[in-house]
Order: sequence, then structure tokens, then C-alpha cells
Amino acid sequence: MSLGAVIQARMGSTRLPGKVLKPIGGRPLLGHILSRLGALKNIASIVVATTELPQDDTIAAFCSERRCGLFRGSEENVLGRFVACAERFGFSRVIRLTGDNPFTDIEELDRLIDLHRDSEAAFAHSLDALPVGVGAEIFTRDALEQSLREADQPHHFEHLDEVALEHPERYRTVTLEVPTLKRRPDIRLTIDTEEDYLRACALVRGAENRDLATEDFISRLC
Repeated sequence: MSLGAVIQARMGSTRLPGKVLKPIGGRPLLGHILSRLGALKNIASIVVATTELPQDDTIAAFCSERRCGLFRGSEENVLGRFVACAERFGFSRVIRLTGDNPFTDIEELDRLIDLHRDSEAAFAHSLDALPVGVGAEIFTRDALEQSLREADQPHHFEHLDEVALEHPERYRTVTLEVPTLKRRPDIRLTIDTEEDYLRACALVRGAENRDLATEDFISRLC
């Protein structure tokens, strides 16, 4: 089965424009995500899925410089963008990552991939217990295509998981059990505001040449 790690990214954030390429510890935010994915044990193709808007040409240039896969699609229909991306690259399973989460826990992502494969689930995630911004979601392409067919509300198109979460009877769903030391959903490691960005910069100070583990962030914040 072909596995794709698809990073949803755009420059047009309303609260923190251009955040996906803002530097954190000397590296663009997207650069942190790509660096972490380089440590993934499971084999996955990496693609950045952005929009067709001219303002996202900078993301396309970033991908070209780093020889990273790129897909451009609808700005508002994110679900449709992911389905089209999966079809273009031939992915049978899709990891959804977002360009505002630079600190994805790769150890837990590998475990999530194994869980999704071994359980033959349609949808698997590790969002409930981990700090906000370090978890991930995985879908079969069939589940994404079914979600797109069944989507009939605006929020269904804005987020990949809304249809599956609203109709668990139609989508076999599994949730990853994470180690106790990482069960801190009260901690915020996503980048949505200027405050989030400044906190992230402070957290990586002194560790610019390595990717900190989730436990490191927890210890620095507690």
C-alpha cells in the first residue's frame, strides 16, 4: 500500500500570515516538519498540499528548492484537495499533517501508522492525549473519497475528519494509546498566533541543530 505524508499549508493565515515559512530556531516552520519526517521509519512519500493562489507560489518555490513533492488545489475545499492529491500520487493511505504544527511526534506517528495498517481501520488518530500540535491523522483513500461524497456542510470541506467523526458507524476508527509522560493535551505546541510563535522560538533556543522530543517540550513548559 502506498503511504503519503501530506502537509496542508498555505500563506494566507488570518491571525499569523505567512507562518508556515516563518523561521523557528533558524529553520522555516515547514523545514522543521520535513526534518522530522526524515526520521520516519515507515516508508512514506512526502507532499506539501497548498492552494492555487499566487500568494502560495512561495510555498511552491520552497518545495522546489528542497525537492519535496507539491500539490496545488482548492483553497476552501481542503477535503477535495487531499482527495485529488491522493489520486494524483497514487496514495492508498494518507497521513494528514498541517503546516502550523512544526513539532510532530515522529515516534508516535510511526506507531500510528502501524496501528492504522494492522487494524485495517478507515481512520486513525493520535490527537486526544498528546499535546496540541504533535499528533496526526491517517485515512485510507477510500475513506477520504467517501467523506467527500457524503460532505454536505461547509465544515465538512474545511477539515478532513469532520464526516468520519460525525458518523463513526460508517468509518472504522482507532485511537492511538500514547505513553503516560506524553499525555498532556493541556499543552499547546501548535502555531496559530504571534504568542504561539514566540513561545515556539523560545522552546527551541539552544537546540537549533536537533529536533526536540515531545518529552523535552513538556519538561521545558512545566
